[in-house]
Amino acid sequence: MNILLAVDASSASQAVVNQVAARPWPAGSQFQVLTVTESLEPWSLGSIAEEIDACARQSAEVAAKHLLAHGLKAESAVAKGDPKTVILDHASAMRADLIVLGASGLGAVERFLLGSVSRAVLRFAPCSVALVRETAAARDTGLKVLLAADGSEGSRHATEAVAARPWPSGTEIRVFSVVELGMSALQGAFEIPAFDAAHLESQRAAAMQRTEEAIDSALKILEAAGLTTSESISVLAASPKELILQEAAEWPADWIVLGSHGSSGLSRFLIGSTSETVATHAACSVEVVRQEPLA
Repeated sequence: MNILLAVDASSASQAVVNQVAARPWPAGSQFQVLTVTESLEPWSLGSIAEEIDACARQSAEVAAKHLLAHGLKAESAVAKGDPKTVILDHASAMRADLIVLGASGLGAVERFLLGSVSRAVLRFAPCSVALVRETAAARDTGLKVLLAADGSEGSRHATEAVAARPWPSGTEIRVFSVVELGMSALQGAFEIPAFDAAHLESQRAAAMQRTEEAIDSALKILEAAGLTTSESISVLAASPKELILQEAAEWPADWIVLGSHGSSGLSRFLIGSTSETVATHAACSVEVVRQEPLA
């Protein structure tokens, strides 16, 4: 894998580096550790600019050395410009398979700015994106990974990504899906003059079957990779994004993995309905898997 790791001088960013270093990765994986400094106004003093540049270089170099010390291939890079644009351009140039970002910054202003960076990277990245939180440190017993499955192509890509990765010993992958009664089925029920319980029940049974098939399909892929699995189903009582967050909090999960359905144009913004919301609001780390490059 080609992995772009974006860091800064925050303690949260260092925690992300520690987690990346502690995780197993596919053989031959290469990391590029990137720190971005925003261009200063012309009136800024040269000494201040030099200090900022030096701090950025140090952050990237220290992180890269930490990865090297753990047997990972890594190099550091520093770039100037808008962080959102620089990270996305860098990922495209290196043909990254995964971008890793920290989920919190130095303070209130930094958290706000990083939030905007995270959302932009999640929405427009040409590859998968992992938003890592400090709470996701690997335990001796491995990680608890919640995989959201709905039977879609995006869900299958996410499942295959999980199956292809090495995970810490003792990791459990819980496949989670939501029984969702589609609007067409609900409308069909309301269009019937007399309430037809049998019709509604048949729609519910069909929805349950689709959900079970989505879970079974994911389990076969994961178990073929030798991973320890479990499963969980929720009947739609809230939006899928709320149920994913609830399941992750109650388990509790260390990592959530789900697919991105955004590909190009308007559909790129539909990611916000589920995966972007989960990634930005979860208490644990989240990876949004994108298989194909954006058009």
